[in-house]
Formats: sequence, C-alpha cells, structure tokens
Amino acid sequence: MKKIAMTAAVLATMAGSAFAQQVVRIGTEGAYAPYNFINDSGKLDGYEIELGGELCKRLSLTCEFVQNDWDTIMANLNSGNYDLIMAGMSITDERKKDRLFTQNYTPPTVSLYVATSDDVDVTKGIVAAQTATIQAQHVAESGATLVEFATPDETVSAVRNGEADAVLADLDYLKPIADQSNGELVIVDRVQLGEGVGAAFRMSDAALRDRFDGAIAEMKQDGSINKLILKWFGEDAVVY
Repeated sequence: MKKIAMTAAVLATMAGSAFAQQVVRIGTEGAYAPYNFINDSGKLDGYEIELGGELCKRLSLTCEFVQNDWDTIMANLNSGNYDLIMAGMSITDERKKDRLFTQNYTPPTVSLYVATSDDVDVTKGIVAAQTATIQAQHVAESGATLVEFATPDETVSAVRNGEADAVLADLDYLKPIADQSNGELVIVDRVQLGEGVGAAFRMSDAALRDRFDGAIAEMKQDGSINKLILKWFGEDAVVY
C-alpha cells in the first residue's frame, strides 16, 4: 500500500512538473503599437507582450510569441501554428462565431477617423482601414468607399499620399500618429466599435481559454492590469 501511495505521489509530482513546463505559443502581429510592435532592439514589445508574459507567469506556463501577419492570423491559429492570439483583436459578435474569446483585457475604446483636412466627409469619401478589422467592416457599412491594406502603417500612408481621404483605426494607434504629425494629420471624427480587446482561441480550446480568462479576471481584481494599461496607453487611458 505504501509503495502504491509513493508511486502515485511521484506520478503526481511528475505530472505537475510537466504541466508547469507546458509551452503555449501566442500569435501576435508585431505592427500595432502600443498593443504589439517591434522595438528598437528588434524584439516584440508592447502592452500585449508584457500582459501575455504576466498571464503565463501566473498560470505557470512557458509562453513563446509568434509573429504573424494580420491577414492570416486566424488561419494560422486554426492550423495549429500557435495556441492563442493576442494582437489587438476586438471582440465582436461576428468573430465569436468561429473563435473563443477571453473577457476583454482593454475596455471598449473609440476608433478615430484621421485625414489631412478636417472637412473630409467620411461617409462619402474614400476611407482606408486594415483588412479584416472591425474598422473595415464599419467603413463598408457606412456608405464610404473602403480601401483595405494589410498593415496599419499602410492605411496611414494611403492618406498621406492621397490614395484615401481618411483612415479609420483604434484611437490608441492613430492618436499618437496624428499628435506627432505637426498638423499634417487631423482627427475628423470618432466612433465607438466592438466590445474591447481580448485573447482569441480555437473553438476546441475552451479549457485553455478558461485558464487565461481566470488570470485576466485576477489581474483586474488586484489592479495590475490597470497599471499595464496606464503604462502603455497613457494616463488618460480608460481603465477598469
């Protein structure tokens, strides 16, 4: 009996150790500051990178970030190239049809229309947005002519070079660009979209989603998620 008990204890310890060493891969774009971007050292950085690291620490997981272009980020999740996505992905009813989300880890925020002139009609003009985003969907439904680009930087460039009259993207991404443009770019309008940003998982990975969801809830409760939001989005950011 003692031998059986000892064997069970050893197996339990081994299982716990193996679980603690589980590697979880997180897909991110690396092109959407301050959520995720490549820093001056050539490494992934940003709010979601730091948040993902803290979540994995709390869950006793070893996490690796995988950089992936936005337009194939869901396809590669479903192909098994990584286990979840943390890439500034807004939670919407449409997206909930083919992926699982955690609760949001940023509250719903405003999206901005930015142009080179404040007299642009964003409901009738040509508006740039990143492909497969809630902003692109909104433009398509607004009556404006939508032009889509693979990266957020390209949407801003389209306005600067005259390909588009305005760009629509998250406030957190666009406002710093407009503020630093020396008046070249101005905020034309704003609109509330989505349910905040969360981590996305395959429909079959509810257990893993639930673990991350619990860790996010814990960080909201102890206030640590608010500290990260203020660090990366500024003192005026919306917090929990």
